[in-house]
Amino acid sequence: MNKKNIIIGSTLLAAIGAGVYAWQKTTTKKFEKERIAIIGSGNWGMAISRIIGLNVLDNLDLFEKEVRVYVYEELIDGKKLTEIINTQHENVKYLSGIKIPENVIAIPDIVKAVTDATVLVFVTPHQFLPKMLDQLKGNIIPGARAITLIKGFVVDEKDELHLISKMISDKLEIEVSALMGANVANEVARDEFCETTIGCKNKNDHEMFKTLFDRPTFKVNVVSDVYGVELCGSLKNIVALGAGFCDGLGLGGNTKAAIIRIGLIEMKKFAHMFFSGVREETFLESCGIADLITTCTGGRNRKVSEAFVKTKKSWVDLEKELLGGQKLQGTLTADEVYRVLKKQNKLNDFPLFVTIYRIVKGEIQANLITQFETAYKKD
Repeated sequence: MNKKNIIIGSTLLAAIGAGVYAWQKTTTKKFEKERIAIIGSGNWGMAISRIIGLNVLDNLDLFEKEVRVYVYEELIDGKKLTEIINTQHENVKYLSGIKIPENVIAIPDIVKAVTDATVLVFVTPHQFLPKMLDQLKGNIIPGARAITLIKGFVVDEKDELHLISKMISDKLEIEVSALMGANVANEVARDEFCETTIGCKNKNDHEMFKTLFDRPTFKVNVVSDVYGVELCGSLKNIVALGAGFCDGLGLGGNTKAAIIRIGLIEMKKFAHMFFSGVREETFLESCGIADLITTCTGGRNRKVSEAFVKTKKSWVDLEKELLGGQKLQGTLTADEVYRVLKKQNKLNDFPLFVTIYRIVKGEIQANLITQFETAYKKD
């Protein structure tokens, strides 16, 4: 081979090598920098906005500085909530007393909030999601991904269950991951140590999501079981209602612990029955047993269900009185799970879930919570 051929061959190999490298680079990193948009600005939404805002500032080589948050516009003492957030850097209604980084910008238009965003963070009550997805359809850039922090799912008019991640993915045609864990928003915002779990199928995004969310006091573990992570975050709210009934009745720790344990068993049974690929070890993650414990001791569903027993007031009235604009999700989830179980003729397999549903609906008294093995089918 002469010198000319060697030079040509070397040049060709170099070109091929450069092409392979460029391909590898684009398959592992889709954008030069990630632009983050957060959809939802309630208690949990603002707590997670604070974490994201701080992590973005710490990693400006990876993320665009500005973090946009879609905020449903409200008037607080005659002033727009978005203006308060953008000038005082605090959501005085949903996370009072906690400062938000100045790079977190409140925007009242959902489409403008997601413009050019490469990562969408959904953290809004799940009953509002279908309308939001209709607005977002066609307004997401190619290659964008999403992560849902929404605890709940949707059951359609045919009584078929749809996970939030699947709903978002189907509507927007993007990859969707899930973040769930023992994360009471006010405690997270005060930097009290906790853990969380991210379910992400695409391993190329594991490190990006960990960088976006992980903090010294908010430790992230990334797993591949998206559905398992998401189901844990949804089903535990039903069990929390049962724990609240125990508290409202003045029952002791033994009883409450038993309800939590049996609730965990029914959570696992439901997940495995209706979704393939859910991993057993996911229930030992923060999204599983840890989230179940904290929700049954300090969450909003436990709080309101305790008051339901003590005051005899309606769920609607208690939500208004006790949650300061936040939404109660456990009662809706209990109703949705009941509809699915009834359609599939599986009510007998989930006596605790059905008993909790019937107490919520006022069909049986709360004191029957400990007699769930027979109470679920009482006339």
